Amino acid sequence: MSSDAGRPVLALNVGSSSLKFGFYMVDASGSRVLISGAEEAGGEPEAALARIAQRLQAQSMPAPAAVGHRIVHGGPHCRLHTLIDAAVMQQLQAATAFAPLHVPPALALVRAAQARFPGVAQVACLDTAFHAGMPAVARTLPIPRELRALGIERYGFHGLSGESIVRQLGSDLPPRLVIAHLGHGASVTAVAHGASVDTSMGLTPTGGVIMSTRCGDLDPGVLAYVVREHGYDAAQLASLIDQRSGMLGISGLSGDLRELIAAAASTSASDDDARLAIAMFCASVRKQIAAMAAVLGGVDQLVFTGGIGENDASTRAFICEGLDALGIPTAKARVLPAQEDEQIALLTWQITRQPH
Repeated sequence: MSSDAGRPVLALNVGSSSLKFGFYMVDASGSRVLISGAEEAGGEPEAALARIAQRLQAQSMPAPAAVGHRIVHGGPHCRLHTLIDAAVMQQLQAATAFAPLHVPPALALVRAAQARFPGVAQVACLDTAFHAGMPAVARTLPIPRELRALGIERYGFHGLSGESIVRQLGSDLPPRLVIAHLGHGASVTAVAHGASVDTSMGLTPTGGVIMSTRCGDLDPGVLAYVVREHGYDAAQLASLIDQRSGMLGISGLSGDLRELIAAAASTSASDDDARLAIAMFCASVRKQIAAMAAVLGGVDQLVFTGGIGENDASTRAFICEGLDALGIPTAKARVLPAQEDEQIALLTWQITRQPH
């Protein structure tokens, strides 16, 4: 196969319960999906990968020339999308401390892919890479220097989604863009001339806007209080901020916005908390959009993406209420898909073509 010919690339995106995949033919003109889908992972990415390999074989797909992996957090030493070697694996292993729920299954999947496809290039596509060039005023957290030296700073996430939005806009990319990626996890990013300059998530994917089960930005005194007065340890704090808060914590019912909307449609006073959860989610997103407008000095385009952002028109409209008064052209807001898997495939093709 010549260097200019299309190459088959397998893109892997492991989550808490499933492994999404896309098998693409990629060349200089772009990518074409041959097969895509998802397999239940259930904490066993190796078994899920084996089922994906069986599906590819059953449809007579060629062997992948490269495999790209979504890695949520690269940590302080792995900032850019990169070919995976032993040194990179060590750097990613160290990043587990920053994202203990996300990085271990991704690394288990890398090892499984290395074993299943020996000799095939493996590429780490980092959700943090899009934000790696943020200015110090956005990247730096207001903590002592000795802690900042340990890599504690704003990293930002949903970077693959953000990169895919910039790519899709192409020649229509405005100078001042705000991307609202709204799903189970949610973040808002300010993009100036195609580069991320600020974003709502911070050291971890827990910060920023209220999410399904994550608290988003929270007075840190709350955490000090529950440790001091109620004896919470690190594991209990992690469960509180990642799994028991957000819209689930507010409503006491669900973190799924669809279920909350159905409950809110009831006239029962008992569903007031569901209505409050929806209102607080939308308000937190609205405030972050306004904040990013201040960072950019105005907004030329607002793009919604992610499961909620793409599919829930009523929530988009609720979020946009009042933004026109701030000079944010919500009447021209666009909806674009978060093409993370395709972005992984394109990045993998680009990186494996570079001389190493």
